[in-house]
Amino acid sequence: MATIKKTKVKKSVSSGIVTVQATFNNTLISITDTEGALLAQGSPPVVGFKGAKRSTAFAATKAAQEVAERAIKKYGLKEVKVVVKGPGAGRNAAVKGLDSAGLKITTLIDRTPIPHNGCRSRKAPRK
Repeated sequence: MATIKKTKVKKSVSSGIVTVQATFNNTLISITDTEGALLAQGSPPVVGFKGAKRSTAFAATKAAQEVAERAIKKYGLKEVKVVVKGPGAGRNAAVKGLDSAGLKITTLIDRTPIPHNGCRSRKAPRK
């Protein structure tokens, strides 16, 4: 029985969406195309930052640069919309890293989840 070999077509994507999830302990960066299919993702531990160093702004910058360079090299990405979520230190630093890697940032959206008095907060510590 003969096997049929499929040739993989190199996908070319000119514009995409970058989501930056900045927590207090880490910064997650994922690049998708406009439909939402994942192209590249990364975080400071992937670049080599371990422990408390991964929550720093410098680590977020380096991680964003590395992810952006991978997406540019593999898919020819040129311009992105950036969506930022979370209160962490890597918010602005990741955006700066994407810019320095050569991506043109068209829009910057802050989608940090803010509660509108939903769940009751846990009991307050005694004074």
